[in-house]
Amino acid sequence: VAALRAFQDRIVDNNARLENWWGNDPCGNGTNWEGVFCERDSRNIFHVVELRLLNHQLSGTLAPELGNLRWLRILDVMWNDFTGSIPPTFGMLENLDLLLLNGNKLTGELPWELGNLTRMNRIQIDQNNITGPIPPTFGNLTSAKHFHMNNNSLTGSIPPDIGRLPNIVHILLDNNKLEGRLPVELSNLRNTLLILQLDNNRFADDAVIPAEYGTLQNLFKISLRNCNIQGQVPDLSRISQLGYLDLSNNNLTGEIPNTGISSNITSIDLSNNSLSGNIPSSFNNLPNLQALILHDNRLNGSVDGALIAGLRNSSQRLLLDFQSNSFSNVDPSLVANISASLGGNPLCQNSPRSLSPVCQSGTLVSQTAQDNGFGNNRSESCTGLCDPNSELIPALAVRGQCVCASPAVVAYRLKSPGFTFFDRYINRFEGYISSGLNLTRDQVFLKGFRWEKGPRLAMNISFYPPVQNRTNNVSELRRLYHAFGGWLIPDDDVFGPYEFLDLYDIIPRPEKKKLTAGAIAGILIAVVAVTAAVVGTVVFFLARRRSKRMGKSSRKRIISNRELNEMLKVAGVKSFSYGEMLAATASFDDARLAGQGGYGKVYRGVLSDGHVVAVKRAEEGSLQGTHEFYTEIELLSRVHHRNLLSLVGYCDDEGEQMLVYEFMEGGTLRERLSPTIKLPLDFATRLRIALGSARGILYLHTEANPPIFHRDIKASNILLDGKNIPKVADFGLSRLAPSPDLDGVTPGHVSTVVKGTPGYLDPEYFLTRKLTDKSDVYSFGVVLMELVTGMHPISQGKNLVREVTATYQAGMVLSIVDQRMGSYPSEGLEPMLRLALSCVKENPNDRPSMGAVVRDLDDLWRSMPWSDAF
Repeated sequence: VAALRAFQDRIVDNNARLENWWGNDPCGNGTNWEGVFCERDSRNIFHVVELRLLNHQLSGTLAPELGNLRWLRILDVMWNDFTGSIPPTFGMLENLDLLLLNGNKLTGELPWELGNLTRMNRIQIDQNNITGPIPPTFGNLTSAKHFHMNNNSLTGSIPPDIGRLPNIVHILLDNNKLEGRLPVELSNLRNTLLILQLDNNRFADDAVIPAEYGTLQNLFKISLRNCNIQGQVPDLSRISQLGYLDLSNNNLTGEIPNTGISSNITSIDLSNNSLSGNIPSSFNNLPNLQALILHDNRLNGSVDGALIAGLRNSSQRLLLDFQSNSFSNVDPSLVANISASLGGNPLCQNSPRSLSPVCQSGTLVSQTAQDNGFGNNRSESCTGLCDPNSELIPALAVRGQCVCASPAVVAYRLKSPGFTFFDRYINRFEGYISSGLNLTRDQVFLKGFRWEKGPRLAMNISFYPPVQNRTNNVSELRRLYHAFGGWLIPDDDVFGPYEFLDLYDIIPRPEKKKLTAGAIAGILIAVVAVTAAVVGTVVFFLARRRSKRMGKSSRKRIISNRELNEMLKVAGVKSFSYGEMLAATASFDDARLAGQGGYGKVYRGVLSDGHVVAVKRAEEGSLQGTHEFYTEIELLSRVHHRNLLSLVGYCDDEGEQMLVYEFMEGGTLRERLSPTIKLPLDFATRLRIALGSARGILYLHTEANPPIFHRDIKASNILLDGKNIPKVADFGLSRLAPSPDLDGVTPGHVSTVVKGTPGYLDPEYFLTRKLTDKSDVYSFGVVLMELVTGMHPISQGKNLVREVTATYQAGMVLSIVDQRMGSYPSEGLEPMLRLALSCVKENPNDRPSMGAVVRDLDDLWRSMPWSDAF
């Protein structure tokens, strides 16, 4: 009781979800405290064995006293607003099986004491803002099967000790700031490991995929997207169950191995690398393939008939993306069930009309657009038969049986699905869920689903009572909650690990049948009347989270995807008080002033822990509304790349708005190109800055969630650290890339008010107000010209683009080269200038993609004698 009271004292419960936490017995008389579950031992003494407070809208900090609950097997505080650090005393919970802390705002480092939890099966701390290294003591978690620590800010290397966990099944460490090399010791997990997901980390510049990973014989999914990995694609032919491979957005070179790949494979993504050679013939017979994505490489040869013939045997809807390579020929037998794109290849230059459908450049209809859905539970013969408190059971309605009932709905998300398109797997998924819960197939219905960045797959699943009942009784709701919240449904490799987000009743109940707050952990049953029209339109993620007190009960709907994402994004950064900002900047002393722009002044600050930061303080005329300010914070908190400026935190206090960034001691690129600078940049450094900046912009276009168009790329928005590593900054003017409409079509542009900086603005964007990724390419082309010439984009009435274009056409390149860079290789400078000119072409369709820009700069860098330094 003392431990639970200490916990209660530290939390804020604005919605009175824990209103029955009174008295001195959380287990007595069959009326357990909300979320508290107890068991009786052999001496007839009750012990707290589970604390389940999923999505209870609680805030505050986690009490160290919870570590005294020695009998505790499940600690579940998922999807709340808890802040502060994880108490080291949790390492005393020696019987703990599930540690579920994901979806909060926790900070600080992982306590090494958690390594004492040798009985723990599942550790989930994902989607917080945990920093620091993974403790080596985690190598002692010998019972752990699920290691979910994704979407934090973890640093350091992956401990080799993880490679000695004998039962590990899933390792999810994606979207962190991990460094170092990929530990070869992970290959010791060859008998157990099914999923290795490390996307979007900052591994060392010499990091490669160890060849030993090819011995992980049970591996189903390996995803290492955007990990700064070098070297070659390893031989994966011995991984007989491999179903999903994503090595995109790295620096891989050489040819794709032709040693074979599992016939189970559904998705292969090797895009945005520097791979060469032909498409291997071993890809010709992959009957389960859904997506083969190879765009933005240096692949050549022919997309031949053997490949097409093999793909014709696929039972799947198929996506081929071979854009921006060097393919010279394609077999004309592309079949109807293949969505293919070959734009940006030589074969599309002056191509015959028959190839025009596959030669159009641009994004193919996205996975999100093609493969989102809502269930259809309507039947013409049954229309109007259900009252407002029920709906048709879909599986019966399609057979003409008009049976009405009130379902319970589980909000559910696949963290690491092993496929690209879900449509083929829906029936299998519904069968998997019904079998795992011992329900009939007719009782389970996938109500709606939506792909999210990751990729992750969110969905709502309806559970109908047996035909003889109209509603699910309390015991059945409790059983559903415990089955999902306790991960009692067996794993399925294809669907991977899941997140249990919520469980709610879709139909309001009469007052006499409502559930009390303590009846089911995490469930609030409705008493608010809902009309039949609203019930008919309740579909996936349109429900808003509400909590409305009605006597002693309240109604709760599932938190919407948008609300949930917003909550998590703000959780990724630290909130500072105005007093903390005063202390950090010495009361905004002018001696701390580091710069000034249209938004306001930027100060050099020192936080209480000694961390040096840049504090961007909005002037009175630049203050945003609350929504706009938090939107910008969320946007900044979503991006994690070594070449993008990191947001440390924000201040929205006492009428002030400030953004707190990592401090870049090297200043801006524009400052470093100034003729008055004492230490000018040499050519190698300029090329390195160009390549790093391009990689950061490519991340915004392809990996940010959702993709982002910067629309104000310029030399003063590229900052340099002490080693001249560039980081693209200032997303205050950025714009989200277009999303698919209801018909599944992704527009090629966003219509918007023109914003940006003269001299860098894309003329097409200026005239039409249509912002595309090619608008950023134009601006980056101007930056490349600045790097070569040292000139401003507009100076003394001269326009840099026109000056460089005219000089290049006149064959007088040497006359505009910045002489302060010293000696330079002509075979390096001229290609860089040609690339700049291609970026600023008048027609956006003639400009390269950002992926092609990165590839060309990377090729140029690798051709230089000093390339091994970067």
